[in-house]
Amino acid sequence: MTATAPSPARTKIQVPHFVRGKLVWGEDNEYLSRDFGVPFVTPKIEYNELFVPRTEPGPAFDVPVSEIIDFLVETAGQLSLEKNPYLQESLEMTLQVSALPRRIIENTFRRPGQFLTKKALEYRLERTFGSIDVLDGWVENTDPNGSVSKIRAFPPRLVHMLAGNSPSAAMTSIADAALLKAVNVFKMPSADPFTTVAVLRTMADIAPDHPVLKSISAVYWRGGDESVEGVLYRSQYFDKLVAWGGGAAIENAAKYAGPGFGLISFDPKVSMAIVGREAFESEETLREVAELAAADVTIFNQDACLAARHICVEGDVEQVDRFCALLHERLGVDRDFASALGPKPDSEIREAVEGMRYLEPDYRVWGKFDGSGLVVRSPEMVDFHPNFKTVNVIPIAQLRDAASYATVATQTVGVYPAHRKAEIRDHLATAGVQRLVKLGGALRGSMGGPHDGMYPLHRMVNWVVDDDA
Repeated sequence: MTATAPSPARTKIQVPHFVRGKLVWGEDNEYLSRDFGVPFVTPKIEYNELFVPRTEPGPAFDVPVSEIIDFLVETAGQLSLEKNPYLQESLEMTLQVSALPRRIIENTFRRPGQFLTKKALEYRLERTFGSIDVLDGWVENTDPNGSVSKIRAFPPRLVHMLAGNSPSAAMTSIADAALLKAVNVFKMPSADPFTTVAVLRTMADIAPDHPVLKSISAVYWRGGDESVEGVLYRSQYFDKLVAWGGGAAIENAAKYAGPGFGLISFDPKVSMAIVGREAFESEETLREVAELAAADVTIFNQDACLAARHICVEGDVEQVDRFCALLHERLGVDRDFASALGPKPDSEIREAVEGMRYLEPDYRVWGKFDGSGLVVRSPEMVDFHPNFKTVNVIPIAQLRDAASYATVATQTVGVYPAHRKAEIRDHLATAGVQRLVKLGGALRGSMGGPHDGMYPLHRMVNWVVDDDA
């Protein structure tokens, strides 16, 4: 493998495209990265080269899933940051545009290994589809009336708006697309326009003519650019848009949805935690619970949907304040995916929190605006979006009261103690919550389950029936 760019280092980062097995360099377009406005240049997008027309089957449509899994597992074996020059190059460029420090980005590159094993991939497909057979061909069924039909989860044609807050998202999105045998165009994010191509280059070194690679293009354009999206986001080319992003990005994507072109949206979510009265059984227990809560709050320095932003605590104000003080101490700690000192809060948070300092005892604040973390205790949920390691703690009289603070935008809820999840999960699900975990377990989770209230792969394929009735 070689990760050498075709020209010497320049002030503007060169970002190549990957088009159906071929690496494409160019400096036709210039953009700025999301967080720091770092300039980078990309090749011109040649639309006709990005995808297979509908008059032809996709290159991977009839490749057995077992062969694709073997290819992904072999690729995963090459995605070692210590040995892979493409990932090393991607890391160095990501460091120039990301707010996360090297240590956290390095740890993020190592995450997907546990999800890209043969057992893990097979397990996920079986949980999603019941049987892998529906991906490989037409499966016969007979209904209670004796009518016979054949069903296939047919490979789709997809545009993917990739998430930009974690390099591991590129790896898992490529694996998902490959497993479905889809024809794909990946729109790389400005916060990380590097990792996707690094993974695809690794795959090309293993099998440059593999049908999966011939089915994938990865390019960059500025999100919301109608001159590009008005061309690509059409049913004559693609079936669905798989979109990750913030509110503005999803709203923009939604305007293209219509007959024949669907939207699978991973909307911006807000996560929370719930702490039961058992946390106050001893000082040692309270410290342990504060540590678990801090671990959930600070995931990627709170730049993740599953990072807790609100914590409901079952107790009186005096008890809750003890918890808040300990929680604040644990926010300013280095972790695998968090910094002791993260980005400083923005002006909206600073102004809101400064005003609350004058509203004691109804409100109380722990911390400074130095990136080490802020805790705001309030009688109701604050009206600003907690971010930059800022967490809002709300006293509640009983655990089920926490459900009133959950909505359809609430993704993950960490609960302490774990056995009380059963007591409140129906109330939370009714409010719209999509996932419950043990407090401190937001980043872990189990494989093969739903995400954002759905089984994504099940939604992405085209379900086709050959009915003999």
